[in-house]
Amino acid sequence: MPIYNLGSINADHFYRVPHLPRPGETLAATSLLRGLGGKGTNMSVAAARAAAQVLHIGAVGRDGGWARDRLLEYGVDTRHVVTLDATPTGHAVIQVDDHGENAILLFPGANHAISEAAIGTALAEASPGDTLLMQNETNNQLFAARTARSLDLTVAYAAAPFEITALHGLLPLVDILFLNAVEAGQFEQATGQSPAGLPGKRVIVTRGSQGSTLFDNITGETRHFPALPVTPVDTTGAGDTFTGYALAALDRGLPMPQAIALATRAAALMVTRHGTADVIPDLKEVQEARF
Repeated sequence: MPIYNLGSINADHFYRVPHLPRPGETLAATSLLRGLGGKGTNMSVAAARAAAQVLHIGAVGRDGGWARDRLLEYGVDTRHVVTLDATPTGHAVIQVDDHGENAILLFPGANHAISEAAIGTALAEASPGDTLLMQNETNNQLFAARTARSLDLTVAYAAAPFEITALHGLLPLVDILFLNAVEAGQFEQATGQSPAGLPGKRVIVTRGSQGSTLFDNITGETRHFPALPVTPVDTTGAGDTFTGYALAALDRGLPMPQAIALATRAAALMVTRHGTADVIPDLKEVQEARF
């Protein structure tokens, strides 16, 4: 069944640096790469490469035709990616150090100019049991979630970048919540609740080299999944790859533990590569990878 992803589309600019700059520091980058990115884009590409049918809901400026074309090349349905005249395509400045850690500066651009009409037109094609995926790099998530619930869609939400106001509004409408370890801490601090204390929801907390934890608050099960042993060169997009793969696997009918295991393999392979959407592994690569 299709995955509808209300997601960002960015032009990514990767700067390799010896270390992440400190406040007031001027630092020379040793290399520059340009590519396709944005959390929404990464998740759409990951889900498509994991053999899901993915329809991306988003926007680019007149300068973003290349990004729309690239999404299509990677197997993502782009009929609901609109082109805006007055707003440029979103972009990100990404600094990656010699340990694979990163710092990211975002310019939202067209990602914050997606209309309710565009979202409604896209979701009008959906059927009960389809999935709506969202992150916090676009506008109108609450409208999309309410529309999805009215159509009996499964609502999945990656609460990144973390925004407590957005989370408060969306949480009652969400079925599957993705958080990384930092976001889980921010969530607990802001709400006084733990991921295990959200009745009726499945929460997946990713912890990088420490693996991930599933809090299934429907069955009451809590289960930890270890990470795979790899040497990371760039952690950018690993969490997005995990999310896209997990949802694609669930969409194909895999049980949650198997979906997380597959997503863990995809994320482990992703961190051994430089880049974002352009280097997300396909399903064959993930299944055949040796760790």
